[in-house]
Amino acid sequence: MSIQVLKTLGEGRRYMKTWPMVRQLSFYFPEYRVMRATKLALPLMPLLAILAAASQLYLHGWSYLPQAITIALFFISLPIQGLLWLGWRSRHPLPLSLLDWGNQLSAKLIQMGVNCRPLGAKACYFDMALILKAAFERLDASYWEEL
Repeated sequence: MSIQVLKTLGEGRRYMKTWPMVRQLSFYFPEYRVMRATKLALPLMPLLAILAAASQLYLHGWSYLPQAITIALFFISLPIQGLLWLGWRSRHPLPLSLLDWGNQLSAKLIQMGVNCRPLGAKACYFDMALILKAAFERLDASYWEEL
């Protein structure tokens, strides 16, 4: 495995910890669904991999060892795929519409006295996650109901 893949996995985990897990954002961003699935898959898929491989070997014998290994690797790869996507997404540049909305949100936070910087021209989704996390901690619920 290359170092770049490991860095992407680490960025995906960091992005998953930073992104606010709020249901209102699920209508606008796929991160909510991917993160929920990845968080569920991280502890569950190794167990399912062992059960699936063991059941193949139990039902069909040792002659099905390659198929059992393939099934186990598939189950183990599911949370890794989620983390890889999240790591890729965290570095992905923001579209202009989100850049404008993020700058409006950071301006509102700065008016409230929260220390956050506006999004620059090369902002990515991780920068947006930092602003959203600060906004959900500081802004009242009425602001989010207007979305």
